[in-house]
Amino acid sequence: MFNVAVILCAGSGTRMGIDKSKLLLDINGKTVLERSVEAFSDLPEVDEIIVVCRECDLETFSELLPDENITFVIGGDTRQGSIQNAVETIDECDYIIIHDGARPLVTQQAIINTLDEAQITKAAATGVYVKDTIKLVDENLNIVGTPDRKHLVSIQTPQIFDFETYRKALKKAVEAGKDYTDDCQLVEALGMKVSAVIGDYENIKITTPGDIPLAKSIDDMRRKTE
Repeated sequence: MFNVAVILCAGSGTRMGIDKSKLLLDINGKTVLERSVEAFSDLPEVDEIIVVCRECDLETFSELLPDENITFVIGGDTRQGSIQNAVETIDECDYIIIHDGARPLVTQQAIINTLDEAQITKAAATGVYVKDTIKLVDENLNIVGTPDRKHLVSIQTPQIFDFETYRKALKKAVEAGKDYTDDCQLVEALGMKVSAVIGDYENIKITTPGDIPLAKSIDDMRRKTE
């Protein structure tokens, strides 16, 4: 079996209020980028890693990640476009493992659990049950419904798919002029079911300034319990 991990690192630091990639921010001595990639590079189930990044970050990222099993692809204008650029470089593989580079605290157990499920169902994504009560609202912000929390899962990454299935879904989306922001949705549009695998609340996405001290705290907590 040959599996390829695609790590999406082409975002900017706009919402962080910084003038560099948020993937270069430090979490207890390692960058967000290094932590995200190492979670996959240390797994025997992952044979190759493709890091999708901005052209302006290519030199810096490649210096941080000198591993010969890691290749770099320049990102597109959208998430789907970035993944398409990566897919076009893959000749053949069994499963494609898609992960947000801004999720540096993903555990290897979450990756393995999601891969195990994907091998059964062909499509799986890690996520967590929502903690808050969710309300449906209309265009005037009037509450019109309250879905049952036991049926609500906040999807994270990795999201893992049978490669031929994913490539077929991507081709269909491009031909239909669709641009999906979520890979599960892209595969769902092919008429396939995607399995949710319950993971960790600590698998946070680095998005705003407050996420960095939170990530440091989670990392400290994990090291104390090791």
